[in-house]
This record gives sequence, C-alpha cells and structure tokens, in this order.
Amino acid sequence: MAERDPRSHGLWAASAPPAPEASPLQGHATVDVAIVGAGYTGLSAALHLAEGGASALVLEAHDIGFGGSGSNVGLVNAGMWVMPAALPERLGPVHGPRLLERLGDGPSVVFDLIERHGIACEAVRQGTLHCAVGASGFRGLGERARQWQALGAPVDLLDADAAARLTGTTAYRGALLDRRAGTLQPLAYARGLARAAQAAGAALHTQSPVAAVGDEGSHWRLTTAHGATVDARWVLVATNAYSASGGPWPGLDEELVRFPYFNLATRPLSEHQRATILPQRQGAWDTATVLSSFRLDAAGRLVFGSVGALRGAGRAIHRDWGRRALARLFPSLRAIDFDHEWYGHIGMTRDALPRLHRLARNTWSFSGYNGRGIAPGTVFGREFARLVLGQCSEAGMALPVTAPRAAPLRAAREAFYELGARAVHLAQARG
Repeated sequence: MAERDPRSHGLWAASAPPAPEASPLQGHATVDVAIVGAGYTGLSAALHLAEGGASALVLEAHDIGFGGSGSNVGLVNAGMWVMPAALPERLGPVHGPRLLERLGDGPSVVFDLIERHGIACEAVRQGTLHCAVGASGFRGLGERARQWQALGAPVDLLDADAAARLTGTTAYRGALLDRRAGTLQPLAYARGLARAAQAAGAALHTQSPVAAVGDEGSHWRLTTAHGATVDARWVLVATNAYSASGGPWPGLDEELVRFPYFNLATRPLSEHQRATILPQRQGAWDTATVLSSFRLDAAGRLVFGSVGALRGAGRAIHRDWGRRALARLFPSLRAIDFDHEWYGHIGMTRDALPRLHRLARNTWSFSGYNGRGIAPGTVFGREFARLVLGQCSEAGMALPVTAPRAAPLRAAREAFYELGARAVHLAQARG
C-alpha cells in the first residue's frame, strides 16, 4: 500500500482509524456513475449519489485518501485562497457570488457530514487563525476581514495581544479569526467518507488505475490496468494534483502546477504546553511568502508545516529549519524533536481558483483547489451528484465550465517552488 511510505502520510496514517475494506476491481461492472479518485471530491460524490439512489463505483489507483486528501494539514477553511472580492471579479456576477456562498458554507457541509455519519476524524470547530507577519501582512488581513464582514461572515480581526493569547506566540502583528472553520484528521475524514459511501451503497475499488476510456455511444467503458471494466453513463474525474501524466485525460495533469508542502509532527506536548500553545485548538497559518502552518492533533502533537519537499537535500534542510523556526515561535519547544514527517503536493492554477471541466459527453472534472481541498472537495462532490440526480442544471453549478489549458513553464515553476523553498529555509535556519 502506498500509504506505508512513512513520508507519504506520516502521522495521519499512524493515527487514523483503519480504512474500510476495498479491493481491486475484477471482471466487469455496470453503474450509473464511475468516479476516478478516492479523495474528498470523489468520495463525497459517491456518498451523495448513493444517498440519492444512483449506483456509483469509485476507482482509485492507490489507496483511499491517497495524495492530498491524506497528507494535508487538516484545516477546514471557508472560501478560497484569494480575497473574497476576487471571485466576482474573475468569475463574473453569477458564478462569483454563487461560489462565494457555497464555499463560505463549505465548513458547515463538512462538519454536518461528520456528525450525521459519525465520522471519527478528530473534528474541532473552533475556527482558524490567519496570522499576520509584519505590518503589511496585517493590512492584508484587515482588507480580507472587511470583505468577509461585508458578506456577513463571522470573522474577527485580532490585534497582536489577542493573537498572542490564541496562538501562544508573540511573533505575529495580529490574526484573522474565522469562526466558520476548524480542523480535522484529514486521512481519517477521507476514510470516514469512504465508509459512509459504502454504507449508502457505493462500490469502492482500490489499486485500480484507469488505463483507457472508450465511448460506447450510450455509455463509457473504463478499463483498469489489470483489464477489469466498468460501463457507466456518467464519469467524474476527481484526481486533481495526482492526475496521471499521459493518462486518459492528460489535459488535467498539464493544467496544474504541483506545489510541494511538508508537515512535521512533534511528540505529544506537555499539559502546560498545550495550555499555552493554541489553547482553544484553532489551526493556524501565516502570511509569509513561504508560509508556515501549525495546529494540534487530538493527542496534543504540534503539526508544523511549510512549503517544500522532504526528498534529497531538502529533507535535512526543511527538518533543520523546522526545529529552529518552531523554537523561535515557541521557546518552550526548543529541545523538542519530530516523531513524524511527510509531504505531498497541492494543485495550483494560474488565478488560484478551481476549475470545472466537461471533458467529454457526461464526463466531468473538478480540480485546482490551491491548498483548500477539504471543504471545496466535499462541496464539489455534492455538486456533481446533484447534477447527475437532476437536482441542479449545468447553469446552476458553482463554477463556469472551462476547457483545460496547459500551465505555461510548468516544469520550471515546479522546480522553482521546490528549490526556492529549500533556499529560503536554508538561509532562515542559518540566520
């Protein structure tokens, strides 16, 4: 199993409940909907389709939650990375406000599913903290707060003292507290969605990469690398940053720039440390160009992350930077070491907004979550299910339909992100 690589899913694989039983597809199956990818989007779609009475089958090339869904920080945020006002500006007066509304409500969709299905994933809805690095970072958060408050969102701009009380460090000029948001154990959430989808009647098959797709006129035939086949009237491709290069839908892989992000997890903190560091259990990240994030898990481990890949020389550089950066933020952790380390990739688009593509007749994809996959993936999976079930038309979707476009200088940009983060962290560790 791919998740046995300790740097693939790290702490999350070590602490998540077991995945539900799923085996490679064998022989032939016929369903209403074939879903490619067992991450948040695909699993949410399978769950909502099955609950709506449609037959759904998920094909996953690796394991449930493989990729970003099992390796991210676990922050359940509202909206997207860009400022709220950017959505109407870039998507127009119909889709912009619609996407704002649906993704603003995204954390509620996630936490409601967790409660309704009894998903054990360390869910904590105490908000998240976007922490200001310097005066310019604080001004940017002030504008973000103004835009969200104008839409009625429960967000508060905190001064330095208030931010210090909630984070446990005096390093920040202030912070934006978004009360809609929260944290969870990301791999446990993916596995819980999978279990709920199976209970509703969806079929899940792991170790079943799709090798070919054929148009049979009335339906599509998907063939796995091992020769098993699925006939389906509808297809959802939900592979995002882990789309196979040269696979049946190559445009999806070429559109996204893969942005590396790693996490390091300490041993459980002492009772005193937990009382002072993130005492209310918010998840946090900062406004630095090479940003960092931190949050606690249910056992009191501090999960500390930043841009970069834990491979080659980067592994030692990022670990050394992590120790020093953590000690600067929280002097009581100066002697602490990391018990887990892992990294993955984020799918980035040119404008930091997600994409909805109609790849062929009745064949759709969502991608480009830009570091905000948990809530948007869950929402977009439900969105696709509503389209198939006739509860929503194409015109009523949250995103406009676009064609995949290859990202310019993709390989160079990916190398720049990885090597640039390595250089920044090396300089900061020596400074």
